Amino acid sequence: MSEVAELLEGKQQDILLICDHASNAVPPDIDLGIAPELLDLHIAVDIGAGPLTRSLAAALDAPAILATVSRLVIDLHREPDHVGLIPHRSDGHAILGNDTVDRAARIARFHAPYHRLLARRIRAQRPRLILSVHSFTPCLEHGGTPRLWEVGVLYNRDTRAAHAAIDFLRAQGFLTGDNEPYSGRLLNATLNRHAEGNGIPSVALEIRNDLIGHPAGVARWSTALAELANSLRNSLASNGSSAT
Repeated sequence: MSEVAELLEGKQQDILLICDHASNAVPPDIDLGIAPELLDLHIAVDIGAGPLTRSLAAALDAPAILATVSRLVIDLHREPDHVGLIPHRSDGHAILGNDTVDRAARIARFHAPYHRLLARRIRAQRPRLILSVHSFTPCLEHGGTPRLWEVGVLYNRDTRAAHAAIDFLRAQGFLTGDNEPYSGRLLNATLNRHAEGNGIPSVALEIRNDLIGHPAGVARWSTALAELANSLRNSLASNGSSAT
């Protein structure tokens, strides 16, 4: 494990799992200027996403790359020039320690090596499918309306895996959002760069975090997403993975 990522190996190299927001870790030399308990909230980590990614990787015997730094330090799932890359406020909470940060230094320390690692991995062992695992809150702390979806499927231009994923999850009885609770056409930085940018089918899976914040939920969703991954593997093979 490095300062930026943990790599889990697997024998089934045709699927790669990514979890950009797996950790709430803050290096000891960085002071975010916040109360420690805020690191347990969704603003710091995608609750349940890390354990779910590890469980899914084990179920599929597939490799996974999990970030090892909190998105309050730097959001690895944002473009380097994104206004929210190093957040000064998140869901109503001021992140005062980021007000005077050296942006270029933090990018060089965390963001650049994380994405180099992803790029190297994909060049070395090109997967046929990339799945990105995230979680979302049932409702924002400050504003917003209840998010009733159990799972959201996010995608940008490449719909090869996304449409099939939506159909599969809805057929299994899950309340599934199509580019909800937010759109992958706006927030899809990692997959835009490493999947669409390389012509690899991909999908971002957003699970409502109250459903995976405990071991039973992780186990349930790991089983469901393993079935989804195998279904996508088969459908992409039968369709020849042509882009739409």
